[in-house]
Amino acid sequence: EVQLAESGGGMVQPGGSLRLSCAASGYTFSSYDMSWVRQAPGKRPEWVSAINIIGDSTRYTDSVKGRFTITRDNAKNTLTLQMNSLSPEDMALYYCARSTPTTGWGTGDYWGQGNQVTVST
Repeated sequence: EVQLAESGGGMVQPGGSLRLSCAASGYTFSSYDMSWVRQAPGKRPEWVSAINIIGDSTRYTDSVKGRFTITRDNAKNTLTLQMNSLSPEDMALYYCARSTPTTGWGTGDYWGQGNQVTVST
């Protein structure tokens, strides 16, 4: 059974940092691209970042470029999203997703449960 388990969310002040992790199991992690997607209350899901299977190609939505970094460790079946200089506009539920050639980057066929990121004073 494919499972994506996220961790690392929480509350931080503006300008702070958080690191999200996504532990994958039930499939060959190194065979799939991965994405991060977020959804703020009352808004549509927004693609944040994506990474290819070996981690040498990444992409970011414009609003997080230079602040967020996506990485993966195929030996540990783990996807991470380092988020720096957080602002209230980044506050959302963050999901990791397994991307496929059919789904494309920015969405996926399996999703984690979501991890809340709150940015507030």
